[in-house]
Amino acid sequence: MNSKEKDSTKFDVKNYPNLENYKFGIVVSEWNIDITTNLLKGAEDKLIELGVNRKNIIISRVPGSFELVYGSKELSKKNLDVVIAIGCVIKGETDHYDFICSSVSNGLMQLNISGSTPVIFCVLTDHKKSQSIARSGGEHGNKGAEAAIAAIKMASLK
Repeated sequence: MNSKEKDSTKFDVKNYPNLENYKFGIVVSEWNIDITTNLLKGAEDKLIELGVNRKNIIISRVPGSFELVYGSKELSKKNLDVVIAIGCVIKGETDHYDFICSSVSNGLMQLNISGSTPVIFCVLTDHKKSQSIARSGGEHGNKGAEAAIAAIKMASLK
């Protein structure tokens, strides 16, 4: 979704159930930690702003984006309504970027297909760090906050 065209952080919580008792997991990559910390803050702040009880947000950290799949799988076992996977992969000079992006997106998709807990994809896949900065609280908003809204929408489907 292009945040320039639509402010997807605006959300009418009245159309959704009371969020006080919903439980959310967030698994966040420590690679590109300056970016993922901003995304985490955006997600956590938006969940709380919309009525989620802070004690019902479980945060787990993993070394890199590749490990988000396993971290999400493990968090899914904790009787949560939704898991948000937060990461950031920035293209370098090798094919590593392509392998990681493909593996993470496919792995998280498989969790959604086979599991009973929705997993929200909040992994920035940018070509330059400046693009990641712009999407983690900069000029293009905070994709973490957008992921929180997607998580609330998915939780309401259960």
